[in-house]
Amino acid sequence: MANQTLDTFIREALNRGESRDRIAAALVSAGWTQKEVDDALDAYALSDLAMAVPRPRQYVSAREAFLYLVLFILLGVVAWNLGSLLFCLIDTAIPDELDNPYGGFLFMGRDAQIRQAIASLIVGGPLFAWLALHIRKQRRSNPAMQRSAVRKWLTYATLIIAAFTLIGDAIGLVYNFLAGELSARLILKLLVVAILAGGVFFYFIRDAEHGDANDQAP
Repeated sequence: MANQTLDTFIREALNRGESRDRIAAALVSAGWTQKEVDDALDAYALSDLAMAVPRPRQYVSAREAFLYLVLFILLGVVAWNLGSLLFCLIDTAIPDELDNPYGGFLFMGRDAQIRQAIASLIVGGPLFAWLALHIRKQRRSNPAMQRSAVRKWLTYATLIIAAFTLIGDAIGLVYNFLAGELSARLILKLLVVAILAGGVFFYFIRDAEHGDANDQAP
């Protein structure tokens, strides 16, 4: 309610022709913080028109929140199971005598782990691709979707996870190198993690930069 009151006051003051400096001084003297006043004034663009011109604002949509949440969950399913499948293939191609045949993910045997990964990819892969293309098509036809707050938060959350995964992968590589325990099998697994996390990171960092550029465009 307080922000709406502030926004209404600023809009009406600008429409009456009051200067931004006078408006800001009056609001600060009334008890509003300088940051609150600056943020509220920034919501209106400078213009030669004799009225307040609103800037585009971020928004939250329940429908888009659902679509983006499903998209990012499917991304996790695809990335996790693709990595699981590749790990199993590496273990099969480069066997280790110390391997426990029942020591896989959730105590599943290797064959069961491969079936689980393939089933997840068969179901999750096409759904992820379809939903990603659907959302991209909607964003192209409706550029306002670039300002979705949900999309931005989920994008940067994904970037944080991918960045920490890449950092952890690099630390693991250096640690095993210093311990003299590097093997072809370990290197291939670290490479799989790096490719998956790196692909996710660079895709979404480009998407985030594109969205930020649109926000800053005049």
